Amino acid sequence: MTVLIEQPELGSQVEDKKVSSGANELVLDGGFVVPKMVSNDGFELPESNSFGHSFRDYDAESERQKTVEEFYRLQHINQTYGFVKRMREEYGKLDKVEMSIWECCELLNDVVDDSDPDLDEPQIEHLLQTAEAIRKDYPDEDWLHLIGLIHDLGKVLLHPSFGGLPQWAVVGDTFPLGCAFDESNIHHKYFKDNPDSKNPVYSTVNGIYSEGCGLNNTMISWGHDDYMYLVAKENGTTLPSAGLFIIRYHSFYPLHRSGAYKHLMNEEDVENLKWLQIFK
Repeated sequence: MTVLIEQPELGSQVEDKKVSSGANELVLDGGFVVPKMVSNDGFELPESNSFGHSFRDYDAESERQKTVEEFYRLQHINQTYGFVKRMREEYGKLDKVEMSIWECCELLNDVVDDSDPDLDEPQIEHLLQTAEAIRKDYPDEDWLHLIGLIHDLGKVLLHPSFGGLPQWAVVGDTFPLGCAFDESNIHHKYFKDNPDSKNPVYSTVNGIYSEGCGLNNTMISWGHDDYMYLVAKENGTTLPSAGLFIIRYHSFYPLHRSGAYKHLMNEEDVENLKWLQIFK
């Protein structure tokens, strides 16, 4: 995919309006309202998702949770080192479609991420809300605003124009292949049916890697993160290293949520992780 960056033409002006909020709501610029909670350090965070559960609550009983667990069962079985290598070779050609950023956003209108227990809304809403929230909190970091808008655009892999890949090959938490599956991975139990788990070389902590080798030298499960990273890199992006790191690893929750796989990081990864933790 070749991405053309241009200003979208808006059919009408967005009407300015004020949204009143109660003590338990946080209003972002643009009228977005989310629940809030205040942590010990005074930082305001959303307390619950649209289902009334805490964020990334994979244990709550609901039909949505059943869909999420089935997604991870398929993902953990099918994401292998060989599969990822084939996908990177195929999609690294960037020969599918040429479109603008806004056209790409619109293509996600009908996409719902089966792996996310918090979102059952079209992805375009998530992208706009993320970019707006970052713009409010970090007004001087314009590159970070852009990351908020484009970080999930790789989910176009679900669209027929890009091969119509199954959800397990596009979304969900990511993790390294070629080494042991850390227990911090959500629904870890399903990795027992992954062919790589039978490979003794892949079953050690370091696997085929060496400590401190750098995440760029590891094979991460295939999906929208790695695809969008390839699109940005191969199109000569001027985004800083931290921006590319966020795009490529924002779904790597075992790392930035649980601290797993840090032994594979190098010094540049350590610095970039600070920005990813701000982003998340």
